[in-house]
Formats: sequence, C-alpha cells, structure tokens
Amino acid sequence: MTNIPSVDLADFLSDDPVRKKKFITEIGNAYEEIGFVSLKNHFLDDELTEKLYNEVEKFFKLPTDVKKGYEREDLGGQRGYVSFGKEHAKGKKEGDLKEFWHFGQEPAADANLTEKYPDNVQVKELPHFNEVGMQAYRMLEKTGIYVLRALALYIGKQENYFDHWASNGNSILRPIHYPPITEEPDNAVRAGAHGDINLITLLMGASAPGLQVKHKDGRWIDAIAGEDELVINVGDMLERHTNNKLRSTIHRVVNPPRELWHTSRYSIPFFMHPRSEMPLDCLEECIDDNNPKQYDDITAGEFLHQRLVEIGLIKK
Repeated sequence: MTNIPSVDLADFLSDDPVRKKKFITEIGNAYEEIGFVSLKNHFLDDELTEKLYNEVEKFFKLPTDVKKGYEREDLGGQRGYVSFGKEHAKGKKEGDLKEFWHFGQEPAADANLTEKYPDNVQVKELPHFNEVGMQAYRMLEKTGIYVLRALALYIGKQENYFDHWASNGNSILRPIHYPPITEEPDNAVRAGAHGDINLITLLMGASAPGLQVKHKDGRWIDAIAGEDELVINVGDMLERHTNNKLRSTIHRVVNPPRELWHTSRYSIPFFMHPRSEMPLDCLEECIDDNNPKQYDDITAGEFLHQRLVEIGLIKK
C-alpha cells in the first residue's frame, strides 16, 4: 500500500443496497487495516472550503498581540486561539511548530445536553470569520454522522447507534497554521507522531503536503487525498470502543524540505467528539475469545480530560 484507500459516500447514500454494502465493507476494511480513508462526495463544497481558507489565512496574519487577545487558557484551549508551540504530542516535551483556532459546538435548542459547552470566541476584526467557520463545521458534522452510520453497521450495531452521541457532541473544528521555519528545529516537527483523541477526524485538504500515516509494518505513508476529497481517520475513542477492531493510526506532519522552510502550511481538521457522558466501554460485538476486552470502562468526557492533560492543553 502506497497511499490510503479512497471511498465514495455516494455509494452509502444510494438506494442501491449493493452499493451501500460496498461502502460499508470498504470503509470498515480500511479502518481495520490502516485507520485512514479519503472520502469523495461529502457535504463540504468547494465554495465554502475556499471561503473558510480565506478567513483562516486572514486571521493568522493578524498581529500576534491581537491573536493572543483571543487565547482562553482557562478553557484548556477548547475555544479560541492557541499560540505557537503550546501543544505537543503525547509523551513528547517539544511543542509542535503550529498555532491554531478552535470552533466548538453550538448545540440545538432541543439537544437536551447534560453539560454546557463554552461559547465560541468571536473575532471582531473579521466579521465573517465565525459565520463561515460554523457553516463548515455543520457540513463536516453531517458528513461524519453518515460515516459513523456506516461503521455502526460494519461492527454489527443498528445504523443510528452513534446518532444521539455524535449529534450535538463536543466536536471541534481546528484551523491550523504551520508558520515558516526560521531556524533549525530542536527535535520539533510541525505535528509530532500521535493518535487523535476523538471518534473520527475529518480533514479538509491541506494547503501543502506533509501528513504521513504509520502503516502497521512500520513504514510511513504519505496521506494524499484526491481533489475534493476529505481524509477521515479513526480516533482513540472509537478504537477503544471497538476493542481495537477499528484502528487509531499514528500519524504526523513532517517539516518541509529546507528549500520550502519559508512557506506556511494551513490545515483544517474536524475532530468529531461525542457527548461527554457517552460510555466508551468495549462493545460486546467486538469482544471474543481471540480478542478479549482490552480496556477499562470510561466515559468520553473522562477520557478527553486525561488526554488534554497529556498533550499539555490542561495543566495538572
């Protein structure tokens, strides 16, 4: 395998049961094998993608003191701006060579949540920034719900098993800016090797290459999506919930060749989280004599807090 598999959401949305089954099998097999796919025919159109990247570039070009005015350390970086080098990969002390922004859930009036999400931080210098960000958030969330429906069927659950947990969930849209590299990095990369925390991650096409996925044979594979495709991977919550049936694969963003150090890279992942009270107990459909239960019971909220401490966004 030299690249991640490609799947077509139109197959799953089709009235043809053969096409729907084909999608379920293809994405399930890919997530057992490597944990990543590229997805075509999702709900995020080119016009909205271009608008979001324009707004994101304008934000990160604001003066540093203006950006830092939107940093909310009291929220553990879960809303607003997180400055350069703050986050690091689990088990690593060097900060990643990036700065980023967080848009969070704005739940429906009838969501019946047991928790209160923080308000999104409004950027007064850019009147369309928040509006465009949340439009993209909704389209990625909608795409993610359908992917989770396919995965529910693949593991033997009802199709709508994830709907309640993921709808109005604690999901995050994270525009990232990897600035130009101005000096030899001290053992730091743009994003250190890591697994994602959440259920699934939906990644919009980045402005430059760099994302690599670790194959189970130890090789690093460039994750290159086709034009108009999203890269979607399994996160640690889903791996845990499926008792390692679906794989949360280690991935990284490597530094560019020295001749491209002067360039920026922009990337926008959508981290799909469930409601915090979702139990991540290993599903009985994924436990058998050959694969006994691998994890203790825990809720999504408890697991998220543990990991935010481990990556440096929440201080002990």
